[in-house]
Amino acid sequence: MNDDLIVVLTAFNTEYNAVLAKLADVEPHWHDKGTLFEIGTVKGTSCRIALSLTGKGTHPAAVLAERAIEHFSPAALLFVGVAGALWDTPLGDVVVATHVQAYHGGTAEDDGLKARPRGWEIAHDVSQIAHYVARAGKWEPDVAPGTQVRFGVIAAGEVVHNSRLSAEARWIRQHYNDAMAIEMEAAGVAQAGHLGGCPVAIVRGISDLADGKKNSAADHNWQPIAASHAAAFAVRLAEQLIRKGEFRTMKERTSGQSGSVHNYAAGQVGIQAVNVVGSNVYQNSSGPIGGARDLAAELAIVRAELERERARGQVDDATYGAACTELDQADEALGAEGPERKDKVVLALKRLGGLVSELAGLAAKVTALIAAAKGLA
Repeated sequence: MNDDLIVVLTAFNTEYNAVLAKLADVEPHWHDKGTLFEIGTVKGTSCRIALSLTGKGTHPAAVLAERAIEHFSPAALLFVGVAGALWDTPLGDVVVATHVQAYHGGTAEDDGLKARPRGWEIAHDVSQIAHYVARAGKWEPDVAPGTQVRFGVIAAGEVVHNSRLSAEARWIRQHYNDAMAIEMEAAGVAQAGHLGGCPVAIVRGISDLADGKKNSAADHNWQPIAASHAAAFAVRLAEQLIRKGEFRTMKERTSGQSGSVHNYAAGQVGIQAVNVVGSNVYQNSSGPIGGARDLAAELAIVRAELERERARGQVDDATYGAACTELDQADEALGAEGPERKDKVVLALKRLGGLVSELAGLAAKVTALIAAAKGLA
């Protein structure tokens, strides 16, 4: 898990810019499928946020949420933006989802349409931290006086609701009458978090009342206000989520009950420690690396780990590019024939080792590969 980074996704630019305004030292980061993330730190903190734009709707939100989770392994993922109110939730207030209800599930029968709801509940620790942030009030200086944080159900579907009299509005009133807000992305994000094992929070500012006035001048005025309120709460929530992770990591470091030592070299290994508790020693059953085919497979593993370290912010783009070049040269040399093959592979791996020397685990793997490459025929 990337314990010092939170992913924040938004549906459109007004929401995106509200979050971006809270960040400093922002740098672009491109996913290899073309998705742009902007990574920065919450101003005045060490909390890193990777921000991206999904577009509107459940499906793009789900796909890009899953992509972000896979790419960054973040401590949590927040979806931040505006929503329409159901019933009497005041404009400008912030709603944090306790549950997300996908309201479009159903079955059509002779006697009418029957609801088949799908729901997700916020993770307990995220809920606790969100309530703490709301109580502490440290986010309030960034919002209009009197703005409140409300916790409740958010209904999510693929329809833009702009009426309290429509058939869809009556359907929601009949089957989801505990929902406080309605929007179009939360169900996809919640499912991505569920499948990816990543805590998710949905933070929405109320920008309209879903009452036929969505495209009015008042709505255009409230959208940036509501987006700003949601962003103000979300970045404080992100900061506290990171602090929780730091506390957990510190506890693990001082408990004496956890920690791992990895050895990637072949041969005998000695274990030296002050205390050994519940110790297990595992031997890699595949044995020493041998032959060009094994080396090529190990290079692919190193390349994947290098990409993960880059996503975590441990490798800058210049170092990543140079390391990939050395991996390419090692791969190319492995596929060649002739007496110079071994020397070319070893030289490329030595240069790679220098580039990743600050990453202990990766450097150890490269050292083992160098030893194996020296044994090539």
